Amino acid sequence: MKFRDYLGISDRRQKQIARLMELGLAIIVVIGVVDRNAGIIVNAAVGLAVTQIVPILERDYDIPMDPALTLWITSAVFLHALGTIEILGYSSLYRDLGWWDHLTHALSASVVAGAGYATVRALSEHSEEIHLPSRFMFVFILTFVMAFGVAWEVLEFAIAEVAAVLGTGTVLTQYGLTDSLWDLVFDTVGAVVVAIWGTAHLTVVSDYIEKRLEHRAE
Repeated sequence: MKFRDYLGISDRRQKQIARLMELGLAIIVVIGVVDRNAGIIVNAAVGLAVTQIVPILERDYDIPMDPALTLWITSAVFLHALGTIEILGYSSLYRDLGWWDHLTHALSASVVAGAGYATVRALSEHSEEIHLPSRFMFVFILTFVMAFGVAWEVLEFAIAEVAAVLGTGTVLTQYGLTDSLWDLVFDTVGAVVVAIWGTAHLTVVSDYIEKRLEHRAE
C-alpha cells in the first residue's frame, strides 16, 4: 500500500493541491518583484520552472507521472520558495524556524534520490553490462544524494562569497559550517526515505524509461 492510501488523498485532490502550489509560486515571484528581492524571484521562478518539467515529460515523452510524484516534486520547490519570503526585510521561515531548512533539505534530497533511482534502475534493467543488486542500490542512492548535497553546499558558499565581494544580495544563503553539516544530515534522511519506501512510486517511471531505451536501441 502506498503512503497516500493511508492518508486517503485521491488523485484528483493531489492534482488540485499541486496546482495551488504552482499558483503560490507565481504569487511568490510577484512578491519578489514588488520587494525587488532577487533571491525570492530566482528561487520561486526556478521552482515554477521545475514544476513545468512534469507536464513536459507527460506530453512530449509519454512518461507516466503519478499525481503523487507531481505533488512530491511541487511540494519540495514550493516549500523552499515559501521559506525565502522576507517580512520587513528580515524575518523569514528560514531565519525564524530552525527546522524549516531541515524539512526542505530532506524533501529536496528525496526528489534528487528519486530521480537518481529511477534513472539508474532503468539503465540496470536495460543493459546486460550493468547489474546493480538491490542492496547496492541502497548504497548508490545514499552516495548519489550525498555527492549532490556536497556540490550544493559548495555552490551556496561560492555564491555567498561572490555576493559579499560584489556587495549585492545573494540568491542562496549559506549560514556557516554547522548549517552545512546539518543540511547534509537531512539530505541523508531524505535519501534513506526514498531508498526504503520510495520505490513504490518510482518503479513505473523507471520501467517506462527502460522501455524507451530498448526502443531506441532497436
